[in-house]
Amino acid sequence: MMETERRAAPRPGLTIDAIRTSVVTRPYLRPFGISSGTSEVLTSLVVDVVAGDRVGRGEAAPMTAYTGETLDGVRGAVEQVLAPALVGRGLHGIADAVAVMDATVRHQHLAKAAVDIALHDLVAASAGVPAHTLLGGATRAQVPIAWVVGLGEVDEVVAEACEHAARGFRHIKVKGGEDPARDVRLVRALTAALPVGVETSLDANEGYSRADAIPALLDMDDAGLSMVEQPLPRWDLRGLAELRRRLRLRVMVDESVQSLHDALAVIRAEAADIINIKVLKVGGLHRARQVAALAEAAGLAVKVGSMPELGVATLAGLHLAATTPSGSPPADLVGPLMVEGDPVAPDVFGAGRHGFLPVPDGPGLGHQPAPDGGTR
Repeated sequence: MMETERRAAPRPGLTIDAIRTSVVTRPYLRPFGISSGTSEVLTSLVVDVVAGDRVGRGEAAPMTAYTGETLDGVRGAVEQVLAPALVGRGLHGIADAVAVMDATVRHQHLAKAAVDIALHDLVAASAGVPAHTLLGGATRAQVPIAWVVGLGEVDEVVAEACEHAARGFRHIKVKGGEDPARDVRLVRALTAALPVGVETSLDANEGYSRADAIPALLDMDDAGLSMVEQPLPRWDLRGLAELRRRLRLRVMVDESVQSLHDALAVIRAEAADIINIKVLKVGGLHRARQVAALAEAAGLAVKVGSMPELGVATLAGLHLAATTPSGSPPADLVGPLMVEGDPVAPDVFGAGRHGFLPVPDGPGLGHQPAPDGGTR
């Protein structure tokens, strides 16, 4: 295992003594494709924040085709920018640490999120409470999750969707955005093949133009699609608002909300029915909970999404989802089920194979890493 570390002399109380980084890679069981690119391997940066004899663990998975961020860039931001700003400081609270990170560097949401998750794990474990307690407390004992199917041939996608519906998943999300006509065929095939009561959504990942989106989505609406995610580019809030006015199905935004300010802009533009909150995308659990509260105040639903990630960041999303209203759409927390083994949180997600995840009630995030953490 290779690790990078910054250390400071110990001080009384809970002080950030070191921040360490390491890298984990796991191959996908099936290459995961979206409209902006395909990945064969899930790569995550693991971040450990050390305070005395306690360690909190965070994670960030820079899917470059989606985020535009690279592993080396995220790792460099943690080691060269955030660690020098935080190591040696007393940990007065997560909000204080987030303020320090924001004052130190703009953007770099994935790097900040990895540190933020580690801080939630550290502080909650030190207090002997689950991480969701720091977010206001869980509203339910288990969270329904959606199965996510990447791009592929229509018959292959339908077969995978039906397989997971048979296992207990009540919501299937499929990727689209490359070819509107193919997406219409896919939605019709899914509607015909899936059991009654299984919802479907299509994520275009910004792949449509306005001209393509309107006729294609009207056809999908008629075919029984439940919701469409980010059909238009992130900046086209007027176009998204127009789609909402013309469609019966719900419109969800993802790429349009990279921050609390983005969420406010979406709300003001009446551009969405649902906000997909990804803990990594918005900079961590602290900011994600703020976005969720803003959405709730505006009467919008919240979906907890995934890049996807391995177990630690997925657990962070699970703690967030546990604090959102029970009427929220199923969360996309299936990253650990899409890869060949999860070394950073093994044996946590087995129950998710049936469409639900129990909310951890032990201290911190609730992970038990393998002896070597699977890192390099």
